[in-house]
Amino acid sequence: MADIEFRAPVATDGPAVTALIAACPPLDRNSRYCNLLQCEHFADHCIIAEKAGRIVGWVSGYRPPSDPHAFFVWQVAVSSEGRGRQLASRMIADLLKRPAQDGVTYMITTITADNQASWGLFRSLARKWDTELERSALFEREAHFAGAHATEYLARIGPIDRDKIHEKQG
Repeated sequence: MADIEFRAPVATDGPAVTALIAACPPLDRNSRYCNLLQCEHFADHCIIAEKAGRIVGWVSGYRPPSDPHAFFVWQVAVSSEGRGRQLASRMIADLLKRPAQDGVTYMITTITADNQASWGLFRSLARKWDTELERSALFEREAHFAGAHATEYLARIGPIDRDKIHEKQG
């Protein structure tokens, strides 16, 4: 684990982030410009895991203006060489300890019903953090995606105690 370092992204990471996401189906491929903006405008809410100068992990997120106590995890991508090391949960815990996440008491994300890897990650985080995971339909196939995308379920984990998360991650 010592061979992987975490850091905030910079704008020049955009192409490598785009390539990592493309190599991690079933993740939605955002535009290159979207990934660039995440690296530039949302650097305090995103994290890169780097091994020997290569990006092997990425988590993007933000604080929703309508829910200031929440941290929304947008995407989690881990390369094949980074898997099996709890990299995703370690990146999320590292993000949550940043000052930009002061006041966060819930972590939220959206997941399609068939994305078992994501459900497994977020269930394990809720267990590790000794809190609840609630699931409810948020964006429905027909009403929100005109039938072109599966329903996205809101996963809400919390309440969370950021100090305890860091103790348990240690």
